[in-house]
Amino acid sequence: MARHRIGWMPGDGVGIEVMNAARQVLDAVGFEAEYVPLDIGWEFWCQEGDALPQRTIDGLGTVDAALFGAITSKPKAEAQAELAPELQGKGLDYRSPIVRMRQLFDLYQNCRPCKAFPGNPLNYRDGIDLVVFRENTEGMYTGVEWHPVEGPIREALESHPSFARFREVEPDRMAFSSRIITWKGASRIVRAAFEYARKHGYPTVTVVEKPNVLRETSGLFLDAAREVARDYPDIEMWDANIDAMAMWLIKNPENYGVLVTSNLFGDILSDLCAQLVGGLGFAAAGNIGEKVAVFEPTHGSAPKYFGQDKVNPIACILAARMMLDYLGETEMAKRVEAGVARILAEGRHRTYDMGGSTKCSEMGAAIAEACASVQV
Repeated sequence: MARHRIGWMPGDGVGIEVMNAARQVLDAVGFEAEYVPLDIGWEFWCQEGDALPQRTIDGLGTVDAALFGAITSKPKAEAQAELAPELQGKGLDYRSPIVRMRQLFDLYQNCRPCKAFPGNPLNYRDGIDLVVFRENTEGMYTGVEWHPVEGPIREALESHPSFARFREVEPDRMAFSSRIITWKGASRIVRAAFEYARKHGYPTVTVVEKPNVLRETSGLFLDAAREVARDYPDIEMWDANIDAMAMWLIKNPENYGVLVTSNLFGDILSDLCAQLVGGLGFAAAGNIGEKVAVFEPTHGSAPKYFGQDKVNPIACILAARMMLDYLGETEMAKRVEAGVARILAEGRHRTYDMGGSTKCSEMGAAIAEACASVQV
């Protein structure tokens, strides 16, 4: 009987190709699992009006963890136009399935390790070892929005003195998004960051917000962080404004280790950190809750490359490594990381983004071979 039950969610485009490469690596390290196929992606939006069908939601509740490939998302008008004819005009709205998964399963931790592997020609600088913790369920991505802005919402906004300069704007010429930060949400993502820092030996956790302008929401996040930090006297808490942090990460990325922030800031900051270590071809993430976790490469479905066996699968392979670590398969996780490190250090295999011609499947096979023989 398989030791683990894994949701298998290739999704769209190159997600299928990079997942195949990751499977090669998982097999090479002897990972024993029952892989449960779960439907997700643009095809199901077009055919069923739902990119995350209920059967997939139900399936996610039965697995230990899931690996997810990539998703296609398009603007509202394009999404509507590509619905099957019998589904058009029924009031269906496309919503990102990965955002829905985060909210439905309370996958509040988005953990993004960004490590500069020696030999990677795309490293901004060697020696970078950053981990971004992004709160995954609150902030600007809650989906609590209005257009037009009228009725009780408009009345509430007009009662605020800072809204005065917008009072003459017509309701249909205005859109409103809410940034919701709760003490619980801020506290638990900060605690996850401190726990990770303690487990992996990082001496600092940097809280990144903008409390000098977003006084209430960022202020609450920072207050919660300071309270949590008192439980970790062995780890120093720093704080920085989001704009300054972007600058300092370009100037002195080696000065930082674990970073923690809210949803939108974390989305932006984690892509910046990913570029420091080679770009989205090296960027893996874990969406982690109390009961289940979904691991993914953070790149999109890259439809223009689909079918060419071209893209870099390392991000998906590193996502599989994170999944192994989450499941307690520590030795296997170390072998995967060591295999990736060996291939990059040797320099014989380079996908197109690294200036080479190695195919996606070939890179997967090379890393799988390295993982099978590496000593950790």
